[in-house]
Amino acid sequence: MKPFCFADGQLISTEKASLHPMDLGLIRGYGIFDFFRTVNFKALFLDSYLDRFFASAEKTFLPLEYSRAELKAVIQDLIEKNHLKEGGIRMILSGGVSSNHFSPAKGKLFIFAESLIFPAQEKYDKGIKLLSLEYVRPIAEIKTTNYAFPVWDSMRWKDAGAEDVLYHMNGNISESSRSNFFIVKDGVISTPDAHVLMGITRKHVIELAGDVQINPVGMQEALNADEAFITSTTKVLLPVTQIDEREIGTGKPGPVSLDLLAKFRELEKEICY
Repeated sequence: MKPFCFADGQLISTEKASLHPMDLGLIRGYGIFDFFRTVNFKALFLDSYLDRFFASAEKTFLPLEYSRAELKAVIQDLIEKNHLKEGGIRMILSGGVSSNHFSPAKGKLFIFAESLIFPAQEKYDKGIKLLSLEYVRPIAEIKTTNYAFPVWDSMRWKDAGAEDVLYHMNGNISESSRSNFFIVKDGVISTPDAHVLMGITRKHVIELAGDVQINPVGMQEALNADEAFITSTTKVLLPVTQIDEREIGTGKPGPVSLDLLAKFRELEKEICY
């Protein structure tokens, strides 16, 4: 965590940021957040992330008393104050202190600046393993702070040598716990259409690919795919070479995945340099 954050309507020392112990964010796990990267002191895809943050606030009935222009100004001040050339910005809106300890109330907005560590290069070179899990994330289209289940389950992944899980229900895949999921079969790229967070990296990968099938993706389709990969803000694009004990394709990152990763990196340079 970097030295300065935004809380209580101003930039303050991060160590002084505080939250009421009866806030719904603590006692009910109710709140929203978003996270984006800074590249060369610029917030990457900021408008898209703000769109999602405002939408999440509206859908969770949490008042957000700042305009887009005000948030942009605060974020730029934080980047400069923390000298955040390459890092991350985390926006959190808590559930608020409710009179009945249950209904959404006026929450507290925090914006933090953070260091960012990408996955090891070996994971991009060799691919990662996912564990299948029959589960659908509640209100998946909203980026809530409620990660209790995957945090609890993550100890199982570590023991199995997996990077993350792959949620599925009734034979259809939705997403990973913190990433969107794609497959490639005979040159055709597909990604699930239901019970998913509309990821910002997902959005830009779809645009770069040019022709992506957004439709139900079955577990058996994924197991039989030529390639698979996940996308997220902090991972960008990670090839998936194993699901459970099943090797995907050749068991190595495929050409479509690697080409899209290279194109995404070039897009970052075009925007931020």
